[in-house]
Amino acid sequence: MAPHLSMVLPRVLIVSRRTVRKNKFVDFVGEYHLDLIVSYGAVPVIVPRVNGVHMLLDSFEPIHGVLLCEGEDIDPSLYESELSGFSPEELEEIRKLHASDTAIDKEKDSIELRLAKLCLERNIPYLGICRGSQVLNVACGGTLYQDIEKELSKRVSGNQRPVVHMDYEDYDGHRHLVKVVEKTPLHEWFRDSLEKEEKMEIMVNSYHHQGVKKLAQRFVPMAFAPDGLIEGFYDPDAYNPEEGKFIMGLQFHPERMRRSDSDDFDYPGCPSAYQEFVKAVIAYEKKLSSSASIPKSVKLNKEIEKKRKIIVRSFSIAKNMYSSGNGKVSGQESELQVGAEFLEANTALSLQQENRLKQMGATVRNASVYIERLKMNEGRERVARTIMGKMSIEQLSDLMSFYHMMGQICSESMEKKVHDLVVNE
Repeated sequence: MAPHLSMVLPRVLIVSRRTVRKNKFVDFVGEYHLDLIVSYGAVPVIVPRVNGVHMLLDSFEPIHGVLLCEGEDIDPSLYESELSGFSPEELEEIRKLHASDTAIDKEKDSIELRLAKLCLERNIPYLGICRGSQVLNVACGGTLYQDIEKELSKRVSGNQRPVVHMDYEDYDGHRHLVKVVEKTPLHEWFRDSLEKEEKMEIMVNSYHHQGVKKLAQRFVPMAFAPDGLIEGFYDPDAYNPEEGKFIMGLQFHPERMRRSDSDDFDYPGCPSAYQEFVKAVIAYEKKLSSSASIPKSVKLNKEIEKKRKIIVRSFSIAKNMYSSGNGKVSGQESELQVGAEFLEANTALSLQQENRLKQMGATVRNASVYIERLKMNEGRERVARTIMGKMSIEQLSDLMSFYHMMGQICSESMEKKVHDLVVNE
């Protein structure tokens, strides 16, 4: 039995990451992401990273939100033509140090960039975590550092220690400082913790060797690491969760910022990105549903409605006579006459129109033969064309208006019945 429509939750697409397990490829998504999406009232729909899926994204409609998270390095050819001036030896060193991340996955790139651009085109809520923030920036024309340690270490001066953005020995426990920008969503989410510490800084978990180099023009930074790397950004013109607007990227991992041996978050504001994102997803789904709802039926004034019912009654009697082969009309002549007068005033229907009416269970005949049973013949269309060719513009206009109105009423009645049937299931 199909679930009630009101029980169907909005859908958030999440692209899986591929790894190898027992010599076979396995797709996975971190459970923290899934758990938070479900807990705030949406359903995660996993888009598998398999060949060809980037051409099948229409099959995942409706899309109410997109969450993109971890993954390998984005193909640098998608944002820069040169490899940041690295020597072959430096590139090899980077590949060895970050072997699990530097293997380019072009299929995942294609899937995620298409989804990001779709969100930007339709204003679908988008949350990018880690690689997902980089995908968002690249989709909007921004660029990336291909290796933060080598490219940003040159900026470190004096006794300042380089920022460690990833620690292979302590993935969950690693933290580094970021400075939060005032009057941004991140500031609002961590406000209590920032005021308590009396400084605009928090400690975040991160796991990446690349990051935003040139931020796309539409975005505003929300946080910086001490080395100047942008740790969070958003589009202020596309941020209003209550109205279904949310376009944001976070380089750090708020979902992993939890106390040792506990699911308690480091700060009360850690899950806020997911909470506000899902709030926007729910609002977007409601907005989408209301725009696609069945329009209100056209109300006819009492006089036109009365005429419509009389003519429909006349056609119904004629149809029953035709179906049964009974030519007797005792006591029904006046009702049949109404239909005859209507057809006489508007002449005949075309063969195509009559065939369509016949499929709906109705048969209409020309005035003089209205009461008698007739068979369709090839000459009828020629007669209809000849008669209609002699009609005035006003008569033709009246004829078209009436049947347009009848078709609209029929269509609306059918849609309402289908809608009621689905709701009552």
